[in-house]
Amino acid sequence: MSIKTELGKLEKSALVEIICDLYKKNKAVQEYLNFHIKPDEDGLFEKYRAKVYEAFFPKRGFGYNLKQGKQSITDFKKLGPSAESLADLMLFYVETGVTFTNDFGDMNEAFYNSMVSTYANALKIIYKERLLDVFKERSMQIIDDTQDMGWGFHDSLSEIFYQFYE
Repeated sequence: MSIKTELGKLEKSALVEIICDLYKKNKAVQEYLNFHIKPDEDGLFEKYRAKVYEAFFPKRGFGYNLKQGKQSITDFKKLGPSAESLADLMLFYVETGVTFTNDFGDMNEAFYNSMVSTYANALKIIYKERLLDVFKERSMQIIDDTQDMGWGFHDSLSEIFYQFYE
């Protein structure tokens, strides 16, 4: 039994009722449908940007939550934003991590690995979508801002940068 086949058998009114019920009960469905019915990519981008920022600089308490930051990117990606907005959010995650490190000192290797992998994935999207010129300055600024950071962080980011920008 495939869900597509079963849904195809239903009347339009039954489908509408199911979708409305899902909409009422599931916040992720609400956000997804709102995005696709009346898109406000800029508004959603700002919402997820704030979530990424909050993962590093929470309103209450101290410390960072990389899982929360990465989950915000994943959740935003599921909505189907433009590649430019997705890459923008990914770079913002790295930029915010760099700011956090500058504010609080060197982090652990797992922290830097998360930044490096997100930076690499962002640049892959940027390259694939032919957005290199749009993001070159920001991508380079990240390199400049990490010169004195530990764990080979700067070197790893530089290597990735020069794979795409030569």
